[in-house]
Amino acid sequence: MIGVGNLLLKDEGVGIHVVQALQEINLPQDVKIIDGGTAPDLIAYTEAGDKLIIIDAAKAGGKPGTVYCFQPQDLATENGNFVSVHELGVVQNLKLMALMGNEPKEIVVIGVEPKEIGWGIELSPELQRVIPKIVKVVLKQIDMEQRSTPE
Repeated sequence: MIGVGNLLLKDEGVGIHVVQALQEINLPQDVKIIDGGTAPDLIAYTEAGDKLIIIDAAKAGGKPGTVYCFQPQDLATENGNFVSVHELGVVQNLKLMALMGNEPKEIVVIGVEPKEIGWGIELSPELQRVIPKIVKVVLKQIDMEQRSTPE
């Protein structure tokens, strides 16, 4: 799983905050957590596995803190409702993975509606409140929802 974002731009860094929360959980050894930072090109160079989960801020017009689960083709469609802050980098790197024969069996993008994208290292209160919910969504995606999550 890869968290993407910039910790210096408030809610744009939500993927990294989620990755940090997940690092506090005892996950199975076959689950790899990657801090993708502002370079989603790391996606193309990850080892292929059964599932790739990408966590990023995504503008879809919902209420700040809304959590979306969607497929990569939702990012690639011109008329789609979801717009990842890193849309081009994510889509290009998923295509590169496919060309390299390194595509996982399943790819899920977990997007979080941002409230504020501007200078600052703290998430907005709306996004701070949903970090545990996002962690539960990720755990459900890796079939670990019954494990406890940090408060």
